[in-house]
Amino acid sequence: MFVSSQPETKAVHLSPEHEATIKATLPLVGGKINEITPVFYKKMFTAHPELIADTFNRGNQKQGEQQKALAASIASFASMLVDSEAPDPVAMLARIGHKHVSLGITKDQYQIVHDNLFAAIVEVLGADVVTPDVAEAWDAVYWLMADVLVNYESDLYQSNNLEAGDVFRDVTVTSKKQLSDNVYEFELTSKDGALVAPKPGQYTSVGVMLDDGARQLRQYSLLAGDKNSYRIAVQIDGEVSTFLRDRVAVGDQIETTIAAGDLVLSDGDHPVALISQGIGSTPMVGMLGHLAEVNATRPVTVLHADDSAESYAQREEAQLLVDKLSDAQLSSFYRSEGDRLEVSGRLPEDADIYLCGGNGFLKNVREQLTAAGVDESRVHFELFSPNDWLV
Repeated sequence: MFVSSQPETKAVHLSPEHEATIKATLPLVGGKINEITPVFYKKMFTAHPELIADTFNRGNQKQGEQQKALAASIASFASMLVDSEAPDPVAMLARIGHKHVSLGITKDQYQIVHDNLFAAIVEVLGADVVTPDVAEAWDAVYWLMADVLVNYESDLYQSNNLEAGDVFRDVTVTSKKQLSDNVYEFELTSKDGALVAPKPGQYTSVGVMLDDGARQLRQYSLLAGDKNSYRIAVQIDGEVSTFLRDRVAVGDQIETTIAAGDLVLSDGDHPVALISQGIGSTPMVGMLGHLAEVNATRPVTVLHADDSAESYAQREEAQLLVDKLSDAQLSSFYRSEGDRLEVSGRLPEDADIYLCGGNGFLKNVREQLTAAGVDESRVHFELFSPNDWLV
């Protein structure tokens, strides 16, 4: 699922009365938002236990990452509505939209979020603070943001002629192999060609039924794929990945979703720089595979940071793909050898730059790029966590 357009934020506005109320109360609500969101999730999961069992990432909930991500998105959107100097959170909303369609989120679920979120706001701030006028203004903020996301997600579903939420497909594991100490590769095959060829760099959500009866979903970047099969790399770092390693074998049937994700290799002949850390190499290999398949002649630079050569799970495949290209090079940086990934002097001029890795890594690389005078519009990134707002 992919569209070239972005979420439509420019046309959304509050009424003058609501804008004045949000300006007056944003410091208060914003200051308490990290207290509000845990209460919200507790209320929602109590009323709808199927959501934490079957849709939401329980690991992110335990760590508090999902709460921070929701808090940041609401505060950022409200700030945009009342401050012309505030950054437009369009990139964040695009990532949220892709994540939602990858989980099969539908319009009716926004009402569930609304009802429990506003109950949490009243509980934390008090009914004397959340007067009818204040509630009405924040209600307007929520539904403006919800409408932007629903419309964008509708476009994403329609990009593959899908009904909203109709993204889950049964697949059979047709290959499983270990790439490193903690990374496994799986090939997932649909017997009736019910998948959709992904854009280079996208991901799929994989669902498994755990021992406690919960259907948990996790997103995994695609190494390659077409309408018949997806190939993913899984780093063992949680309950779903551990289940896939220990309990899922070749021949078993699991669930996956139609590919989504906004970190997609752009067409054209601009030079390309692919910069990654750890398992962040996976979407980069997906992009390299596409470039090799189309016999691209554009200059390609691959920079990868890892603990060691042994922990670089896609090292052999990445090098093989680089060797197939007419103008490409791969440089690796290993912490065990005291290396640090430096971008200065390594990037082609005017390159489109793609980043994937942990929060700290992306912040560091983006700081290096800024110091090197790289235009922000040329930098595209993906995180394996809900907290891309940190970057």
